[in-house]
Amino acid sequence: MATAPPRVSCGSLLQELQVLWGQIGQNEAERDRMILQLEEDCLNVYRKKVEQTRKQKEDLIEELSFGELDIEKILSALGERESFSRVEKLGGTLLEQLAKVEPVLEDLRRRRDERVEEFMVVQAQIVRLHAEISGTIENGDPVPPLVDETNLSLRRLAEFKSQLKELQTEKNLRLQKIDVQINCIHEICNMMSLDLKKELYDVHPSFVELGRTTSMSISDSTLERLAGKVHSLNQEKKQRLRKLQDLGSTLIELWNLMDTPTAEQKCFDHVTSLISVSPNTKMPQGCLARELIEKVDVEVKRLNCLKASKMKELVLKKMIELEEIYKSVHMDIDSDYEGRILNDLIDSGKADLSDLLTGMDGRITKAREHALSRKEILEKVEKWTLASEEESWLDEYERDQNRYNAGRGAHKNLKRAEKARMLIRLLDSLEEYTSRRQQKDEEKRRSRELKKLQEQYAAEQGATFGTKPSPARPPSARKPLGQSSNANIISGTPTSRRVCTPMARKGGLSSGKVKEAGKTAFIPANYVALPKDCSDNSNL
Repeated sequence: MATAPPRVSCGSLLQELQVLWGQIGQNEAERDRMILQLEEDCLNVYRKKVEQTRKQKEDLIEELSFGELDIEKILSALGERESFSRVEKLGGTLLEQLAKVEPVLEDLRRRRDERVEEFMVVQAQIVRLHAEISGTIENGDPVPPLVDETNLSLRRLAEFKSQLKELQTEKNLRLQKIDVQINCIHEICNMMSLDLKKELYDVHPSFVELGRTTSMSISDSTLERLAGKVHSLNQEKKQRLRKLQDLGSTLIELWNLMDTPTAEQKCFDHVTSLISVSPNTKMPQGCLARELIEKVDVEVKRLNCLKASKMKELVLKKMIELEEIYKSVHMDIDSDYEGRILNDLIDSGKADLSDLLTGMDGRITKAREHALSRKEILEKVEKWTLASEEESWLDEYERDQNRYNAGRGAHKNLKRAEKARMLIRLLDSLEEYTSRRQQKDEEKRRSRELKKLQEQYAAEQGATFGTKPSPARPPSARKPLGQSSNANIISGTPTSRRVCTPMARKGGLSSGKVKEAGKTAFIPANYVALPKDCSDNSNL
């Protein structure tokens, strides 16, 4: 192992130089001059070294100052209030201070670069959203924004993020609106059998592009065109629906006029079902297709052609129906005369057949109402006729001397006789009950009139003689002397009953007997004769 050479000092070298000079015989002056030269050379070397070292110190101080300044700038740009300690506060040599500054500076520069990248991303999205909303993005991608590195504070970043969030919200709202309107267009196109892609392409090509290289257009102009398309399609839908409803109503009217079979009507159920539908109601696919409307229009034209030929037959049928209604209630109608008038009107072509049928329907309705009002009378007449027939038969049966002889069919005659007696007895009871009811109502009415007259008479007597009725028992409350509680007052003749009733045969109360009972009614002694017109009113 090689040993390191011995360390040589300046003193040993100067001593060796003195020995050499002595051996050479160098004089003292020359020796002093050479020694001074050596000292000057050494001083120059030291001076140069000192200068280099001073320069190094200045460089370190400058580097440290630049580092501290850079730190301050980055902290200011990041918006952090913390300040880096000055050199005098750091302590230690310059190299030690620089060693402390460098990691802090590197960390701040890294944070600054990250913050700049974050600002760039947010600002780039903001610029793009602005371009999408304004529609300028259709001219190409926007220029990347420049980041202001002097203001990278979190507050500034939060403002950009808030702006970005507002733009994203605006974009989402526009996309939702577009989605709703596209769905509306899709629904209307299904109803009217239109090409959805063509309708959307008319608004903007981005709505139908499959391999979409750019985002869907959300610009103001696109939204206006889309709203216009929805409005125009809605108007078209309303027009088609209105036309189809008119055609459907006309179909039903023609079917009713011509008694079209139900099987033939079912072919157009999908049309008639839309008559009362609102335009905002969801309807089946293809229900408003142009081909369908044209088909219905052709059918209506065909039925209109048939209507004229069958209208005369329908009018005559209505006339026959009206005649049958009148006959059912025993009413007369001059069907021949009216038939001739209708035929003349139809043949002349001047009359509106629809109005004519409407008028016939009105007459039929009134005839049915009139027939319904006469139904009770006809039923009573029918029952009365049946009772009269049974009464006549019963009279003949009772005059028959052989009615009790046993023979073929005798039990049937007995049953019929019992049935006839029950029917006549029931009619007698009903007739008697009706008569008594009317008689009681008439008696009550006359009792009220008589009571009023008595009160009037008592008042006149009091005014004449200066007397007042006792408050304990007023004269008007007293019964006339001899008046019965059974209301045996003057009674009129009850409402006349039908002629030849079974009741008359059975000995019921006749109008003559009622009049005789009325004549025997008691008249109070203090009764004042009334004028003739008042007495006549009592017989109403």
